[in-house]
Amino acid sequence: MAASIDGYIDDNTDERLLLSNDEDFDRVDEVRAGVDAILVGANTIRRDNPRLLVRSDDRRKRRVDAGQPESPIKVTISAGGDFDPASKFFSAGDVDKVVYVPTSAVGTATAAVGAVSNVVGTGEKVDLGFVLDDLGRRGVRRLMIEGGGTIHTQFLAAGLADEIHLVVAPFFVGDSTAPRFVGEATFPQSPANRMHLAEVKQIGDVVLLRYLPGHADDA
Repeated sequence: MAASIDGYIDDNTDERLLLSNDEDFDRVDEVRAGVDAILVGANTIRRDNPRLLVRSDDRRKRRVDAGQPESPIKVTISAGGDFDPASKFFSAGDVDKVVYVPTSAVGTATAAVGAVSNVVGTGEKVDLGFVLDDLGRRGVRRLMIEGGGTIHTQFLAAGLADEIHLVVAPFFVGDSTAPRFVGEATFPQSPANRMHLAEVKQIGDVVLLRYLPGHADDA
């Protein structure tokens, strides 16, 4: 995730807020090329319309040479299942797409994107443990979560993240109604359970902070 100094991941304009730079976008592409699946929330699909594909020709070729698809599986979670099948998440790239929804929303999601994705009902609500177990059965061993704030909050509050890659942009957003990195929750990463800072790296005008959730003494 990339965020402003004051913790915002977007503003309230119609244009996408660029928090990173070309060098860091390339780093993210390298990370994408090394995972089995990429997960984003339904709001991120609607708001940012991401493609979630590996951009580099060389990285795509390496994946194919290793017997993998050119880009990782795309995964999303939705409470209602209301998607636009023309969005780039569904229309871009010849890779599998998996949509997790409560059982009550399976009909809606199937009608919207069932022709271009695998729609999976998860019971009364979307259970993250179920999602991870099901992805494991699909061969996913390394999952990259790219947002947004609701998804980040859910995974972090549940203690389900192994690493956090946070890039800090050199400016402020200053709008309390703008989307933030996380929302309100009870996080296991607390003042009494500090995360281990595994890496600090300057990338042009931004800084990468790589944290390992859990107590620093256990890292």
